[in-house]
Amino acid sequence: MTNPVTHGNPSWTAHCRPGKVTTYWRRPSSDDPVPCTAFGFLDKIVCASQQFEALPRIHFDKTNNKNFIQGFLEHHVLEHVDAATLERWYMRRVWREKAIKSPTVGNPSEEMLSKKISMSKWKPQPGRILWELACCVASSVGADGFILHLSHPQTGGFRVFRSCDIEADIDNGIFNLRMDQEFGGYDNDQETTGPGDNFYSLSKSENHTVASYVAKNRHTITVRDIRRPDSRFKDGSICLKEGGIHILGAPVVQNDGTLTGVIELYRRSTEHYKSSRGPFAQDDEEIVSSFLVWGGIALHYADMYHALANQRNLHQFLLTVVKSIFQDMISMDTVIAKVMTFAQKLVDADRASLFLVDHKSNELYARIFDMGDGVGDGQTPAAAQEIRFPIGTGIAGQVAVTGKVLNIPDAYLDPRFNRAVDHQTGYHTTSILCMPIFIQGQVIGVMQMVNKHHGTFSAEDEESFELFAVYCGLALHHAKLYDRIRVSEQKYRVTLEVLSYHNCCTEGEFEALQQLEGNAGFWFSAFSINDMEKVHNAVYMFVDLFGLNQFERDSLVRFMLTVRKNYRRVPYHNWTHGFAVANSMYVILKRAPDAFKPLEAVALFVSALCHDLDHRGKNNKFMLDTASPLASIYTTSTMEHHHFNQTVIILQQEGHNILGKLKSDEFKEVLGNIKHCILATDLALFFPNRAKLAQIVEKDQFTWDNKDHRLLVQAIAMTGSDLCASSKPWDIQSETVNVIFQEFYEQGDAERKAGRVPIPMMDRTQLHLQPDSQVGFISGICIPCYGLLYRLIPETKPLLDGCQSNLERWKQLAKENENVQLNGVVESDNDGSTSAKDPKHLLTRAISLPNRSNNDLDSPE
Repeated sequence: MTNPVTHGNPSWTAHCRPGKVTTYWRRPSSDDPVPCTAFGFLDKIVCASQQFEALPRIHFDKTNNKNFIQGFLEHHVLEHVDAATLERWYMRRVWREKAIKSPTVGNPSEEMLSKKISMSKWKPQPGRILWELACCVASSVGADGFILHLSHPQTGGFRVFRSCDIEADIDNGIFNLRMDQEFGGYDNDQETTGPGDNFYSLSKSENHTVASYVAKNRHTITVRDIRRPDSRFKDGSICLKEGGIHILGAPVVQNDGTLTGVIELYRRSTEHYKSSRGPFAQDDEEIVSSFLVWGGIALHYADMYHALANQRNLHQFLLTVVKSIFQDMISMDTVIAKVMTFAQKLVDADRASLFLVDHKSNELYARIFDMGDGVGDGQTPAAAQEIRFPIGTGIAGQVAVTGKVLNIPDAYLDPRFNRAVDHQTGYHTTSILCMPIFIQGQVIGVMQMVNKHHGTFSAEDEESFELFAVYCGLALHHAKLYDRIRVSEQKYRVTLEVLSYHNCCTEGEFEALQQLEGNAGFWFSAFSINDMEKVHNAVYMFVDLFGLNQFERDSLVRFMLTVRKNYRRVPYHNWTHGFAVANSMYVILKRAPDAFKPLEAVALFVSALCHDLDHRGKNNKFMLDTASPLASIYTTSTMEHHHFNQTVIILQQEGHNILGKLKSDEFKEVLGNIKHCILATDLALFFPNRAKLAQIVEKDQFTWDNKDHRLLVQAIAMTGSDLCASSKPWDIQSETVNVIFQEFYEQGDAERKAGRVPIPMMDRTQLHLQPDSQVGFISGICIPCYGLLYRLIPETKPLLDGCQSNLERWKQLAKENENVQLNGVVESDNDGSTSAKDPKHLLTRAISLPNRSNNDLDSPE
């Protein structure tokens, strides 16, 4: 008998047998029995709902019992359980299933943890990422396996990779090795085949598979049974070969819309594989989509990683190139050989050629052609016969014309390719990458790479090669400049050798001068002795002033003879003028031996002797107006800088360095003073130098102990010596003025020929203005110069006196010239005759005037 139980509710009763585990319930409105376990779970729920009543003993079969309980629970959950609780229950259920299938989720073992660490060390390569992504998706949706279709970056085709026994690979420790074997080609843009699969195209019109459909439409699809006919997939799926009939296909698309691959997940038939879970559901599609979103992000960052890594490698490569090329720029051929070798390495080419552009002949030429097996040793190969062909011929010629890159995957399909070269050499050309090399927007060369070792030249090769070509252009440009400098240096050496031969004294001249005895006076006319006698007197004056303790006589003689040769044969600024200035400086130094220090005195005498070396008979303004090369080198004091430079050149000649016995610091000091003194002969510098020195003297601040004060005195002494003709006896003065104006008139003729109007002083049609110009010149420049010099060095008073005497003569001539212009006659001479109106007669008369003063200048003290 059963005992009724109410559970505190009069509407419900239960009949239980002692020792039994089941109580039977009955709802008032239904005859369906409800079993309640002895554990009380269903008992409590039913009693609480107050919807059932206990019935006598009722019997149920197993199926009805299960269906009723499921319906009851669904009704109860929908009526009484909130969404948050449902989500929490669902997550507990999912993780419990994962814990059963994969122990690592609930309680990770050390073995599985080590495998995860090993996999985490993979390089972020796109192929590996997609493989891992496919593995994760397959595991998450309970797929029995997958087929991964990877899009090749360069060809656009697809390669198939199957999910063989992954867990077995991991257990055997060969997982990473398989990754390298299967995805090495994909990640390095090489066309290597996967294990057991062929390379194919999903985009072909005759390809009607699940993978091709997904690739074309770019959305996820689910196929419940691939064995059933479907017009969309006439060719079925590769998954059938693995026993898969339930398929889920999903595209892997990056952020920019690029299709990276297609993943086909499959489940086998439950009839043959009891562990299979049947067709894929919509929840599986959602899980796959969420994984692919994260997979796209991972691919994006993998691409960024590879781009940065490639940039780093390229920059390191270019840095190596720059160091190698620019540190060893011996010749153009050396640079070309290195450029070609590095270019081969950069794009992995079998052959390399570099053609330079000859713009004069409109041709391409190459001395080093078809370099193969680049070993990177940087050695220049043996120069072959130069190859030349017109621009526009062949692939390289076309690139030279257009200035655009040509990337040809199959040379024999391009009509511009010359097959005759392959026939002659026996070499088979497949792919060609031809790149122009620019400098300042002009094509200067063409680099041609032939036959990439693996596949064809890629777009990445083009980008790297284009950047490399910039450095090639710089290297070639500098190599050309280096070649020009090297050739110019050789020409300079030859020219210097020729000049040394013609400009230096001969041994015969040297020996002849050695036998002469010095007999130099103080004040005499430089016109009265010949050129060789001037050299003799110059040597005598130098030895008389400084002796031979610190100077070699042989070097001194050679120096003097070579200085003579470096004065040009111009009317005034010639060797005679140089000797006259040196003689004037000799007199100053001889009469005031304590005015300057010994090394300063050496610099003054050498400067006076060399101050107009290689003078062209034209002034600085003429050099600037005619854009002379000297004017482009020296913008101020043009000729004076050139005179100093010529002095240094002579001192550098073998056997000519008269300062060779001096110490290094003494040599620098003398050379610096020589430059200062020669530049001081520029009259443009005389006025500020005189004004500064006069101010110091007027304020009674001058002292010989002050180096700057002495430099100013040296500058004034150089100007005084340079103008010494104005203080000479009248016959020497007038003769000097004639040759000065002869040189002036030659410059005026050159200016008139060039279309310019010369100043009156240089215009030979203004001959009558000579006396007036001399009056202005002596009174404005010479007298102030000698007056200041006399205040500092009283021994120079004869220079001032002679200059004042000559000034009076020129004033007299200027007055007579004025009478000629006004009255047509001049005053009577001593013989009672009168002079004609011709200015030339007036100048002739000026020269013949008797010498009335300056006698003290000719007598030695």
